[in-house]
Amino acid sequence: MNFDISEDAKAVANTAQDFLREHSPMTAIRRVFDKEIQYDAELWKSMAELGWLGAGIPEKYGGVEMGAEVLCVLAEEIGRVLAPVPFSTSVSLATSAICAHGSEAQKNDLLPKLAAGEVIGTFALAEGNGDPDASRIKAKVKNGRLSGKKYPVTDGSIADFAVVVARDEANEIGLYFCDLSTSGITSTPIETIDPSRNTVSFNFENAEVEPLGDAWLGWQSVQNLLDQAAIILAFEQLGGAQACLEMARDYAIERYAFGRPIGSFQAVKHKLANVYIASELARSNAYYGAWALGEYSTELSQAAATAHLSACKAFQLAARENIQTHGGMGITWEADCHMYFRRARTLGLEIGGPIFWQERLMSQLEQQALAG
Repeated sequence: MNFDISEDAKAVANTAQDFLREHSPMTAIRRVFDKEIQYDAELWKSMAELGWLGAGIPEKYGGVEMGAEVLCVLAEEIGRVLAPVPFSTSVSLATSAICAHGSEAQKNDLLPKLAAGEVIGTFALAEGNGDPDASRIKAKVKNGRLSGKKYPVTDGSIADFAVVVARDEANEIGLYFCDLSTSGITSTPIETIDPSRNTVSFNFENAEVEPLGDAWLGWQSVQNLLDQAAIILAFEQLGGAQACLEMARDYAIERYAFGRPIGSFQAVKHKLANVYIASELARSNAYYGAWALGEYSTELSQAAATAHLSACKAFQLAARENIQTHGGMGITWEADCHMYFRRARTLGLEIGGPIFWQERLMSQLEQQALAG
């Protein structure tokens, strides 16, 4: 069994890396930090032209259907440069939800637009602080009208529509398509540690929605989507961790103290070695996740939890040690280190915190032990 990324996917990754280094410098994310723009619309348009937004969409719906591996390596390169685009929400979650559960009419209408970058989607699940859980879903749909609150919703201010998790009149959990331009929706910005990911609170008051197809499995449908997104997010975190390691390494070589590079000091070597080990462990788990996602394996849930947990740990460690290696300069606004630290924290909570995924992993292992 080979868990390595295919040569075709590696070629896409190399092309993406070169493209993003040229077209998504750190000045782009600083424009979002300074509130000049909400996201890099030109880069998003270019990504659509390159087929990246349609990588997971079947050709008959306007996509290029390059497979799970390509989605994963694209996420890694996006994470490496902190590209200020709604990839994780629109591609990993909203598009995946429509592909998995949308009706034919919805797929024919929405997927070509998503692939072309004409519309942006988001995923409205959370209803306040806390990890994803069926018992926390209070938003209700009655007679095709949605009422309730959803927050935090990442990329909510730039999205054209949301896939909303809500209950129907029989109190069953389902997925609903909501055009965010419809009446009855109030959007309130939320400040987070990462200003590059615009986050909002939605208040729905009899807002018109429509069911997203009818092939639901209740909360299991939501969890399946989170598992898929967890693997793609793991690659995005992996890219960020690798960038932090390279930044810290380069600075440790260039910065001199007491007449020698600080990278020659054992304390700095140990820091960077620990980051390298954590990143390589995360990479092996992420590759396992990519395989499970591409093969629709029964091991997907376990692979997703493992990949997400190890990627969270690696990125957060790398971001912290990058700041420490840079010393006093590392905590300044002018340095880029804090941007990776902010992104590491937000990605680690976007689809549930570490405790949620630890419990999910333990549950999977217990089930596996009982079955064996």
